[in-house]
Amino acid sequence: MSTPALTAPKQPFFSRLPVVSHFKKSVGLQRGMLIVGLVLTGLLILTSIFAPLLAPYGYSQLSDASGSFPTQEAPGAKHLLGTTVSGYDVLSRVIWGSQTAVTVIVVSVAMSIFLGVALGLLSGYFGGWLDRILVVVADAIYAFPTLLLAIVISIVISRGQSSFWGGIFSCAFSITVVFVPQYFRVIRAETIRLKAEPFVESAQVLGASSMRIIGRHIFKNATRTLPLMFTLNASEAILTLAGLGFLGFGIEPTSAAEWGFDLNKALADTSSGIWWTGVFPGIAIVLTVLGLTLVGESINDLNDPRIRGRKRAGRTPATPTPATPAAPTAASTPAETGKP
Repeated sequence: MSTPALTAPKQPFFSRLPVVSHFKKSVGLQRGMLIVGLVLTGLLILTSIFAPLLAPYGYSQLSDASGSFPTQEAPGAKHLLGTTVSGYDVLSRVIWGSQTAVTVIVVSVAMSIFLGVALGLLSGYFGGWLDRILVVVADAIYAFPTLLLAIVISIVISRGQSSFWGGIFSCAFSITVVFVPQYFRVIRAETIRLKAEPFVESAQVLGASSMRIIGRHIFKNATRTLPLMFTLNASEAILTLAGLGFLGFGIEPTSAAEWGFDLNKALADTSSGIWWTGVFPGIAIVLTVLGLTLVGESINDLNDPRIRGRKRAGRTPATPTPATPAAPTAASTPAETGKP
């Protein structure tokens, strides 16, 4: 009589999501880092979503029913984090700035993934002159300093525009140009490796078209590192956005709140002992980058089995207790008890 084969039950879809699956595999310090990163990132997302409800004033509001806001006022009851040299409420600018940061991250990284993955799949699978041209262009872009290239692209695109979406897409596209070579090189290398696998050769023998092989067989296997790259590039996008705003190539304060621009305007306040105009936007940038970096680094560590199992390997295994043989019962047969 044959026994049925035992198969492991398939885990639910939610348990197989990137961050959830990594959280279940994490232990010790790795889990602590991941939790801190998730909390900081979750606060950023929630703040950006509920910014209209959390912010006491608009990002460019300079007055209310009682009159105009005072300039450079210290933190108090009416303005919890004080006001800037222009009369903006610091707390409102910090809260609205999270919305700008999340929007730029989503737009820039989404465009980078779309272009980088598409070009990497085509270049790695077909090769030839297309591969040589794309590799040269990607290496040329990758050789330029990141912030300098973003400044040049931002100037070319914005042309002095100060609208909200004009500034958002200007910053997002300049960051996209910087990130595309990273996705391109990773996906291209994975595609070249997967192209030589037996399952791809079998699909070619069966007459499957190139687009079907790329879409059904290579795409899913070549894009497994995208969640990790997304988290790491998101933190870099925040720094690039803050750098553009700090240098004066970001979004104008009348169009949206941006932490780098507020830091630029706070430079003159430091010599006068006015600390609140620069400290709070700087803390927002630090906490955002810290949260995204902790999530990305935790996922990177947990993807490596050697690092993931280091904590468990360091534990001393418990000494197994010898099992005592069970006494034969009355219903035991001679074959079971070993007696004739």
